[in-house]
Amino acid sequence: MLTAVASKALVIWASILVLAIANGVLREFVLIPFLGTPAALVLSGLLLSTLIIGVAYLSLPWLQVRRPVQLWAIGLGWLALTLIFEISFGLWQGKSWPELLAAYTFKGGNVWPVVLVATAVGPYIAAQLRGSA
Repeated sequence: MLTAVASKALVIWASILVLAIANGVLREFVLIPFLGTPAALVLSGLLLSTLIIGVAYLSLPWLQVRRPVQLWAIGLGWLALTLIFEISFGLWQGKSWPELLAAYTFKGGNVWPVVLVATAVGPYIAAQLRGSA
């Protein structure tokens, strides 16, 4: 059974997932046609990283956690959920492992690894910004 904090963290991660999907739609249908792929990938990745930290910032009072170990646990939990989702979704789409792993490089403007770091450190950074860690 999930604890109250873990349940809340899962709800917050689901909202981040919705924002990530919306960000992907924005990237594919607006940013890439206007900016080209490399610039769109960079802008989209930075936007998503900012959104993740922003959601963490806004959700901290609801989470009611202050200890750094809790903040890191939440961030690493979000990272694990993100990786599980991304790999599972990619495999479901029929992508090969080399295709999946290519997303974890910085080729062609891809900044997905930066988004993953933002996901992991988001709660801790948000707490630092709030002065509550």
